[in-house]
Amino acid sequence: QLQLVESGGGLVQAGGSLRLSCAASGRAFSSYAMGWFRQAPGKEREFVADIDWSGGSTAYADSVKGRFTISRDNAKNTVFLQMNSLKPEDTAVYYCAADLDFGSGRDEYDYWGQGTQVTVSS
Repeated sequence: QLQLVESGGGLVQAGGSLRLSCAASGRAFSSYAMGWFRQAPGKEREFVADIDWSGGSTAYADSVKGRFTISRDNAKNTVFLQMNSLKPEDTAVYYCAADLDFGSGRDEYDYWGQGTQVTVSS
């Protein structure tokens, strides 16, 4: 089992920044690729970014490319999502997730956190 706990969400004005963290406990964190997803009210959960076990490979949704950066610290069992130039349309609950394979689809992820709310005001 891998337990994931997100933190760092909050209310921010458009153009501002937030840094989300996802702390993992349980099985070997460094064995897992990690992803960030988000879900806005009335919408499906969508992919935001992911990172492979080493941090050497990353991928982003087109909607966040150039504004968000995913990173990880395997010594601290934590994955981060730095979000800059935030827009009202970034408002959502953000979830981190873990899977043994990098590049997995949303429904293939094995472990999920409880989510953290990000609200961007205009």
